[in-house]
Amino acid sequence: MAAGTPAERALGRSYTTGGGAVRFDVDDLTVDHRPDRTAVLTYRLTVTRASRPPVRWVFTLHWDDKSFTDVLTSAAPDPERLGQLVHLVRSLLEEWWDTKGGNRASARMGRRLP
Repeated sequence: MAAGTPAERALGRSYTTGGGAVRFDVDDLTVDHRPDRTAVLTYRLTVTRASRPPVRWVFTLHWDDKSFTDVLTSAAPDPERLGQLVHLVRSLLEEWWDTKGGNRASARMGRRLP
């Protein structure tokens, strides 16, 4: 994963959910900044749950919230706003993980890798 901005580095860190049930290992993150100030975040993940083998996924998040454009692109973003962005993105990632089996919109955001 390339160095990128502080936001890209923070968003690209692997983490375990609050209850420790799921581990999201970020193998790669690319952020495609669009001319309209939106962004597309594409994650390559290895997801591990207790008593199950790890699975690899590609997850794509279309980030339309332009209020965080400065945080995504800044060389020195406000730490509180950076923390908010990381929390929001991780919440959406976890929501996708939990709903991908029963929600078509969520299912379209990810693709399992061999």
